[in-house]
Amino acid sequence: MRASNSYSFVLIRTVRAQLWLAGVWILLSFPSAFAESEFSTFWQKFKPAVTAGDKAAVVEMTKFPVSMPYGIKAVKNKENFLRRYDEIFKGEANAAQCFAKVEPRKESAQRYEIYCPFKETPNDMENAPIRFMFELTKGGWRFVGLDNVNE
Repeated sequence: MRASNSYSFVLIRTVRAQLWLAGVWILLSFPSAFAESEFSTFWQKFKPAVTAGDKAAVVEMTKFPVSMPYGIKAVKNKENFLRRYDEIFKGEANAAQCFAKVEPRKESAQRYEIYCPFKETPNDMENAPIRFMFELTKGGWRFVGLDNVNE
């Protein structure tokens, strides 16, 4: 009787170990799927924060320095970001209006981008040169830059 109990115990531990290893293998095999779902979670917070003009929330989801279009100084820190918020999100493009219409485009497992039209032509999605960039950082997904791809 004791031999059968110890056999059952070893069998249970072996099966547990195999299941654990299978789980780890699955997680390591599909990292981009998890990054995508993490981006979706990030986007569900970032988009409404920009739409509402919640500068405090947006700045917490930003990585510094924020790159800017050619010839414009990078945004170095939170204070600078808060001061330049309108330049970033209401400058050449109306980000709140654009984000309501456009879905993020996956560029890689580590990067998403959104292309917006000029604020003077908000419905011209054929000409959407203003790019908002997001990257997966050690701290999770963050807004990292703005660019005008025409420049």
